[in-house]
Amino acid sequence: MTTDDLRLAADFAPASYDDWRKLVDGVLKGAPFEKLVGKTSDGLKIEPIYRRVGNAAPIAGRAAAAPWQIMQRIDHPDAAQANAQALHDLENGATGLEFEFAGGAGARGFGLADARPETLARAFDGIFLDAGIAIALNPVVGRDNAGETFADLVEARGLDPAKVDVRINYQALTTMAVRGAAPAPWHEMEKPFAKVVRGLIGRGFKGPFVLADGRAVHDAGGSEAQELAFTLAIAIAYLRMLEAGGIDLDAARSAISFRLAADADQFLTMAKFRALRPLWARVEQACGLAPKPIFVAAETAWRMLTQRDAYVNMLRATIATFAAGLGGANAITVLPHTLALGLPDPFARRVARNTQLVLLEESNLAKVADPAAGSGGIETLTRELCESAWALFQEIEKAGGVFASLEQNLIQRKVAATRAARESDIARRKVVLTGASEFPNLHEAPIAVLDVKPAAAEAQAESHGAAAIKFDALAPMRLAAPFERLRDRSDEIQKARGARPKVFLANLGTAADFTARAAFAKSFFETGGIEAVDFIGEASLPSPLPMGEVKEFAALAAAFKASGAEQACLCSSDKMYAGHAVAAATALQAAGAKHIYLAGRPGEQEATLRGAGVADFIFAGGDALAMLDEAWRRME
Repeated sequence: MTTDDLRLAADFAPASYDDWRKLVDGVLKGAPFEKLVGKTSDGLKIEPIYRRVGNAAPIAGRAAAAPWQIMQRIDHPDAAQANAQALHDLENGATGLEFEFAGGAGARGFGLADARPETLARAFDGIFLDAGIAIALNPVVGRDNAGETFADLVEARGLDPAKVDVRINYQALTTMAVRGAAPAPWHEMEKPFAKVVRGLIGRGFKGPFVLADGRAVHDAGGSEAQELAFTLAIAIAYLRMLEAGGIDLDAARSAISFRLAADADQFLTMAKFRALRPLWARVEQACGLAPKPIFVAAETAWRMLTQRDAYVNMLRATIATFAAGLGGANAITVLPHTLALGLPDPFARRVARNTQLVLLEESNLAKVADPAAGSGGIETLTRELCESAWALFQEIEKAGGVFASLEQNLIQRKVAATRAARESDIARRKVVLTGASEFPNLHEAPIAVLDVKPAAAEAQAESHGAAAIKFDALAPMRLAAPFERLRDRSDEIQKARGARPKVFLANLGTAADFTARAAFAKSFFETGGIEAVDFIGEASLPSPLPMGEVKEFAALAAAFKASGAEQACLCSSDKMYAGHAVAAATALQAAGAKHIYLAGRPGEQEATLRGAGVADFIFAGGDALAMLDEAWRRME
């Protein structure tokens, strides 16, 4: 029997899109269908269902059934410790090493302290460079030339450079974009830069030698199309530089590799990695070249990492790795789940390796080339990302190219607008960060990291000194940081006073009345580090519901006084609010509550509730961050 004989739906009547719409319209009960249509940061529509795309050809990425390279970051400042990390990683499943240097665009606060010959010799001690492992070096503009120093090390060992699988990721433009500064105009830097690459090619290294790195846009809060357009514009700048520097156009394109960020939005990440290849193929065709596969590296996203409930970062990294792998990435680097807290320890590094090993060796993700081919949703997203990114790329080119666009702050303004919208969604908890902006755990145990001081700030200051040209920086951000700052303040108060700031949850009625909103309020306040203290009365409030005083509120007032809280939040159903919210708020105010919230929307009762002392209303979609900031301001 062949797969064509397996008609899984043979016993069911055929269903059409129109049939599905009728069922959906029945569920919507008059609400517009657009309610089910989402939007990306680029304004692209995400429909609830797509038809399969017929005759879709796979996008050429990795070789058939070839696994991606399992890259592991080597970022300990001490060369001996970095070497120990590298050897342990290679012995335990890593197939490549990503060497970071302090002050680099993606160093995340750590990295080898320098790239002097003795430092690299120690860092690579005992590592067989021609044994088939992949090496990625990330040199830093304005510091030691890690690429040439590594080349000297290879020659000193008597190795054939062509047999060393090394990517020397010179990424001057990305680094300057992150710093917001350049040591000189780009046209003055092109010739020396091209000379370095030409020298490495002449010494027998295969490359690639320059990296079109789009992570800076993603780190700064940008969109998928913005990241793709920035990456494309950088690659074009490098291509022109290399050709002008005397390198044949075909060799010049082979000297360029690409890197994108992979985040926990599975489908958009897959579409983004797929979109890069046809975008670059279009550039190659415009250059009169027949397209050929490019090398695309992935790194799991910095901005999605949280310091709180950091174990959730393992799940985020798994989704990101899954998406980048299926999207055709040639190499993937997983940021350890504790990196936002400090330099990861051996356990965090092991989890980062094993995330990839499990997906490759147990889930066999590499066995199918471009499994998204023909998927209506991902094919549509891929096409629309290509169109959106190409339009933005053309805008960058019209402005004079990527460096001129950075000088004019064109790219930065677009990224800043997207970042602001993203931050608004985070503040309103429309985008949920588990453990940070939703479902916090104020009693989580501390997570271990190595006792190593970050050195990025000092290294960057040393790197560019007095810059000749300055512009707005594409500064990295983490989505959870605003909520984490409030949690940090709470921790400081707990250490100093032995207790956190509190809010009293005045739960009215039975558990059926208040549980949903009490849970919402507890999560709401504790995301800001304000501990929720529950009150549950001994008896249900009487029915029918009188508007006047109720005896049970004496117990409520007493419990509030005993809680040590200065603020209170009423939690119950709309029905209970209608009968008891005014009396409860009056009792709490008399008991000394300085600020009273109500969980839910006020509706027609707002004026009455405010008159009784309810000052604010917390509900889904409201600006949680602004309200929590106000709560802290009052407490302080």
